[in-house]
Amino acid sequence: MLNTLRDITQAVAGASSLESALNVLVSQTKLAMQTQCCSIYILEQQHLVLSATDGLASAAINSVKMPLSEGLVGLAAEKEEAVNLADAKSHHRFKFFPEVEEEEYRAFLAVPIIFQKQVVGVIVVQQPQPRQFSENEEAFLMTLAAQLAVVVRSLKNKAAISNVQQQVVFKGTSASKGIAIADAFVLGGEISLVQDERKSSDTEKELQRLKTAMQRCSDIISTLSQRFDREKVDDIASIFSALQLLLNEASLGGEYLREVEQGWQAESAVSRVSMRYIEQFMAMEDPYLKERASDIRELGQKVLRQLIEPDKLDLAPAKPVILVAKEVDATLLAEFPRGKLAGIVTELGGVNAHAAILARALGVPAIVGADQVLAANIDDKKLVLNANSGQLLVDPSDAVLHEYYTLISENQAQQRQFSAELSLPAQTLDGHRIHLYLNAGLLSGLSTDMAEGADGIGLYRTEIPFMLHQRFPSEVEQVHVYKQVLSAARDRPVVMRTLDVGGDKPLPYFPINEDNPFLGWRGIRLSLDHPELFLMQLRAMLTANADSAQLQILLPMVSNLDEIDRTLLYLEQAFSEITEELDRSIPKPKIGVMLEVPSLLFQLEDVAKRVDFVSVGSNDLTQYLLAVDRNNPSVSPLFDSFHPGVLRALKWTITDCNRYQLDASICGELAGEPMGALLLVAMGYQKLSMNQGSIARINYLLRRIDKQSLELLLDKALTLSNGEQVRLLLNEYLNEHDLISILH
Repeated sequence: MLNTLRDITQAVAGASSLESALNVLVSQTKLAMQTQCCSIYILEQQHLVLSATDGLASAAINSVKMPLSEGLVGLAAEKEEAVNLADAKSHHRFKFFPEVEEEEYRAFLAVPIIFQKQVVGVIVVQQPQPRQFSENEEAFLMTLAAQLAVVVRSLKNKAAISNVQQQVVFKGTSASKGIAIADAFVLGGEISLVQDERKSSDTEKELQRLKTAMQRCSDIISTLSQRFDREKVDDIASIFSALQLLLNEASLGGEYLREVEQGWQAESAVSRVSMRYIEQFMAMEDPYLKERASDIRELGQKVLRQLIEPDKLDLAPAKPVILVAKEVDATLLAEFPRGKLAGIVTELGGVNAHAAILARALGVPAIVGADQVLAANIDDKKLVLNANSGQLLVDPSDAVLHEYYTLISENQAQQRQFSAELSLPAQTLDGHRIHLYLNAGLLSGLSTDMAEGADGIGLYRTEIPFMLHQRFPSEVEQVHVYKQVLSAARDRPVVMRTLDVGGDKPLPYFPINEDNPFLGWRGIRLSLDHPELFLMQLRAMLTANADSAQLQILLPMVSNLDEIDRTLLYLEQAFSEITEELDRSIPKPKIGVMLEVPSLLFQLEDVAKRVDFVSVGSNDLTQYLLAVDRNNPSVSPLFDSFHPGVLRALKWTITDCNRYQLDASICGELAGEPMGALLLVAMGYQKLSMNQGSIARINYLLRRIDKQSLELLLDKALTLSNGEQVRLLLNEYLNEHDLISILH
């Protein structure tokens, strides 16, 4: 069975068009299941269209259509489950189409083809003799439908792109927010790492060619690194420093040279070394170590390009474009002319990959994980990239383009309207002052961000500098970064979270392989197990803060009181050491813990005896309360911070914090959402920390509402059954107060 499934799937995937793929599918499925008829219906504009058949009248193809509410095929799509009948004609949903000529068929089995929870079509097999298809036959067809869903969806998109009347949408994950409209620039002409393995009789000549190519690459990388150094973008510059290290003779560069010395041609040497190391890294389970394979691939391709096509300029579009590629690297983005890069779309990559980090630093809209986008032949086609919602529209109609141009114009006007009040405090109509803080991780742009309305930095993610290195940063390097952060805050408070890696944020040079990483070795657990690293970070923070009193230290992923007690001992040790080394008194920072593990919510009285403040991490708290991995696309729709259970936990938290006189803030995504901010203020939270792009919007909103009416709204919200009902209630509230536009 497995071989048959594989053969059918590969044959369909290899077809050149949707029509030929569907014809292959029905004929091979009919043969495999030994039935007299197999047909497939594709969902188009809420109607199921007979798109291919082997057994029914061919004249009915593309002419027979039925809504989801009609027929047995519609029943399978509507219920999203198999329909298996011994005698189809006896069922009340049977619909007769004379042109189909299916009078002789009685046995009927229909299975929906579902891609990402959306019905794409229905596959049907039929036989003349009345009988119910067996469990094995039903299981075979269901398995085939599941395997074909991605292929059919991709071919359907490809076919639709040739018809400009039909809207085509690719979905991905937002890596950098924004909206862009431009032509597609599909990156082609890549230098393949797989080169013919050829020996050379002139080793000296090949060594010289390779050294010249390596030097050119080194010059390019060095220029980019210096450019970001000049622009004070240290965290991005470190990416290129890492590539420069790989090129050194003590690293991959030396491996290239040694391969040539063994008699290989320069191209063959680079290819052999690169493929050898890529294979090793790709075999590792950790996703961040796999990203190291991308670094090796990137460097190998750059050296090969200098060997094969020296000085060739590839990135010179005449006008701004949306770059579409399998995967992009940080160097490529840095080389791309800034005025010509309107947006980025990739099939691969994660939101924490180097390219995504650089896209955010450059302010370029980007989505990653846009499955099958390269198979759609979209080069030079007009695109609308909506990175706010993770969508890419191909060849949109004039009406759609007009709507997006209008939206961009309205967003710009709205943002100017919000920004006009940034100098005014976030205070409700009935006089409640709410402090808005900045969530930050990148140094790039931090000074500008801090100048725009933030009361301080409510969460500085120290793991970002760790992630951008190829090793643990030294104490001196950490001091340098932390001083820059404190300086950018301009005497305002800065909450620095200690190293929070593990889960979805492992370090590329510190592999953590676990079956369930979100419940594993992460956050404070890892730090306490490595006191040498933890003490170094605490010392660096204290040293950076020696001449100011801005610093507050936040501990992530705390699940028990012992972790707090042990941390306080290490902090006291670090404080004593730095005081002695500097031979003067230094400020002692406030200490806080993140509330993200539910168990700690029930120990707040004990927590208040040990620390100065808490910061609620609504993202992880929601994840753990609902038992939903928010990075798993199969269950991520269940992740809902507006779930009444989550809201009740947040209300419980602030009530207990007030009871025990424990200062509290919230730093998850919920704080930066207009609806979330309304509920949090109603609960009693007075410190909200969010991304810089949300501060002006939330400030504008809070200055137009009163806390008393929000408290009544919250009382209603806590009685509702699900998050969707909560959103509808909040929509009504915003509409009644003429604030609904703030959501757009």
